[in-house]
Amino acid sequence: MSSWNEAQQFEEQFWGNCINTLSEELKQRIYAEHMGLPLIRTEALGFGYDLKGARVLDIGGGPVSILLKCINRTGVIVDPCRFPDWVHLRYATANLWMRRMPGEDLDDDDTDGLGQFNEVWIYNVLQHTDDPAKIIANAKRCAPRLRIFEWVDLPAYPGHPQEITQAKLEEWIGMPGKVTEFTGQNECHGKAFHGCFDHAGHNS
Repeated sequence: MSSWNEAQQFEEQFWGNCINTLSEELKQRIYAEHMGLPLIRTEALGFGYDLKGARVLDIGGGPVSILLKCINRTGVIVDPCRFPDWVHLRYATANLWMRRMPGEDLDDDDTDGLGQFNEVWIYNVLQHTDDPAKIIANAKRCAPRLRIFEWVDLPAYPGHPQEITQAKLEEWIGMPGKVTEFTGQNECHGKAFHGCFDHAGHNS
């Protein structure tokens, strides 16, 4: 069995029945803030994010994508893991579409099938992947804006076959980003690379 397959099994076991996801959703408050998404409050939504009509591709968004906390958006979540059927129904009820596939497989044909996007989001994903450089390249091709939050400087460990660094991310993205050390805010611990990147040469 490949390390990638082992990593996906690790993730599926981590999420389990997807009933209690509070710990990960608390972290998403930090992720969103450091990806440049301003928190708003409305009577209808409570706390969340206004995307002002953006169409978003969330690569590796799992069962509780940040898109579920957004208004004025359309979106697609791609993730290779198997989640309970009710997770897909929840997305459909929220007018979001989930497709089971790895981010490495977002080739031209698949992108055409998914439609056009204004933004791609990647948060807490790349350690779990087979080819993080290809995922970033695919993200840059899919939309002119990339929002990202990724843990860095962690050696590979079970379920996390990739060691991600600031230098690698800046090489793949082609722009400098920011790195912040977290010490327990909303369950976040460690060093993370983050930012919102608008890149030239998008070919959609």
